[in-house]
Amino acid sequence: MNHITDYDASQIQVLEGLEAVRRRPGMYIGSTDIKGLHHLITELIDNSIDEALGGFCTHIEVIIHSDNFVTVRDNGRGIPVDIHENTGLSALEVAMTKLHAGGKFGGSGYKVSGGLHGVGLSVVNALSEKTVAEVRREGKIYRQEYSRGKKLTEVEVIGECPEDETGTTVTFLADAQIFDEINFNFETLAQRIRELAFLNRGITITAQDEREGRENFKSFYYEGGIVSFVQYLNKNKEVLFDDPIYLTLNREEEGSETASVEIAMQYNDGYNENIFTFANNISTIEGGSHLIGFKNALTRIVNDYARKYNFLKAADSNLSGEDIREGLTAIISVKLIEPQFEGQTKTKLGNADIRPLVETAVADGLSNYLEEHPSIARTVIDKCITASRAREAARKARELTRRKTALESTALPGKLADCREKDPSLCELFIVEGNSAGGSAKQGRNPMYQAILPLRGKILNVEKTRLDRILANAEIKAMITAFGAGIDDDFDESKLRYHKIICMTDADVDGSHIRALMLTFFYRHMRPMIEKGYVYIAQPPLYKISKNKAERYAYSDSELEEVLDEIGREPKPAIQRYKGLGEMNPEQLWETTMNPETRIMMRVTLSDAMQADEIFTILMGDKVDPRREFIENNSKLVENLDI
Repeated sequence: MNHITDYDASQIQVLEGLEAVRRRPGMYIGSTDIKGLHHLITELIDNSIDEALGGFCTHIEVIIHSDNFVTVRDNGRGIPVDIHENTGLSALEVAMTKLHAGGKFGGSGYKVSGGLHGVGLSVVNALSEKTVAEVRREGKIYRQEYSRGKKLTEVEVIGECPEDETGTTVTFLADAQIFDEINFNFETLAQRIRELAFLNRGITITAQDEREGRENFKSFYYEGGIVSFVQYLNKNKEVLFDDPIYLTLNREEEGSETASVEIAMQYNDGYNENIFTFANNISTIEGGSHLIGFKNALTRIVNDYARKYNFLKAADSNLSGEDIREGLTAIISVKLIEPQFEGQTKTKLGNADIRPLVETAVADGLSNYLEEHPSIARTVIDKCITASRAREAARKARELTRRKTALESTALPGKLADCREKDPSLCELFIVEGNSAGGSAKQGRNPMYQAILPLRGKILNVEKTRLDRILANAEIKAMITAFGAGIDDDFDESKLRYHKIICMTDADVDGSHIRALMLTFFYRHMRPMIEKGYVYIAQPPLYKISKNKAERYAYSDSELEEVLDEIGREPKPAIQRYKGLGEMNPEQLWETTMNPETRIMMRVTLSDAMQADEIFTILMGDKVDPRREFIENNSKLVENLDI
């Protein structure tokens, strides 16, 4: 079969034009900030991945050029260039300039596609100041140039190439009229490329940054696919067995519609579950039918095995899904013809028929695995039973931390200085390190809408601790009760008493450690607070500079130098280095750190759950070597280190 001649202009369909893209870019790429900017590259990569899914592409190359142009090149079949019947235009021009045009709407262009709407090429083109498309197919090199979605040249032959050399190259310059800034982050790009390489075994994807001072090159190729993915995610953790469990099922073999399931899973000795799901390479962060099928089958199969071999006695209740997923790292990747996405961010898979397929893959594959690996099965079930006992203790402790009703409001922590405002959207809670700083904060705050919760010393490191011990910790209990929204599966955003929760710690090593411990707790047990943007980090000044009765504050060493240059170094100004918040009087703390009119705060965001998990594991986990390596690699980024 000649795949190139099978893929021609008849498979390109046109649905509508391009003006709406420039008018409302957020509808097509989510936003015009840095996230939307990177989405342009991933749209093009996804097109190349679609070629790979069809078996036509083995190599994808991404280059950020020194002038901020970006090139995505593949060795797929090359976009068709013959005349499109309905428009009379070259199929290349149609794909680049018409919205909802591509090989994904009918015909046999693609069976499985990650590009959902056929908008990738045209949207990138519409939102770029300049775009150049080059196609290699049938021994010729074709080229067309565009600007902001409109063609600048006709499709023309610019050279010849070997018959077997095929593929598409798109180079674009993002439009400064559309985007807040044109500044690609190589690590963000590399993270997504690594993910795609894991999900599509045997494909080589390279990323190169040619910008001055940022030169970088990374190549990703994983023969093991999602098995390698799980090993990568667990690389800084102590695993319970060496090789991840791999389960797969392809419905095409049963003579039905094409759909496939791939699952890789491995347990570690930690207490957190990390399950990442994908549909046609798209991260389904809200889960969906494939995740439900996996959880249901996993819970059933492990309980069946535990009862069959008397790990659970007749009088014992079944292990819960939470017990069985403690310490589990898993990747679930499904490929299907017509993915249906739901949810607030369209990242929840809705296809009902994929659920039984996943359940079958887990039920058959995991049952066989446990029977064939009895020692591993015993290790896993022992961990699950231990988790079950700890969870029962945690359940009793959790009852004490649930939010009280208005009639029981006296149950709020005694150390909490609450605010008078009752509307959570207007309320702020400052979590302050120590009684001294807590005293200054209580006196300096605006009690109408600002609450203060002082903590004593360093809280528990939840990365190394089960939930029953976490809930027994006095400082953590105080936070949970003050927030009012519960934790883990009980977390209820509607009950959160403050929509600004601000970590206000000293600007030294101990303060940074306490802040990291708090953020680890929020990430592991109250993640929606971070995802919804409710968590902030206060930025107290490092220095007070006094000269001729005038006072200025500096928040970094570099800012101190700027202030000294501005006010003059003679006669010599007085410089006070704040070691802690307690050294400030209430007025200074209000003016510099708490007053919404003058303060600086950082909002804590979660852009990538996998990367966040990796960093928390490195910094707060048991393994020393990865932490030392992380510190050595990133020490040059630290400013104002005070030891």
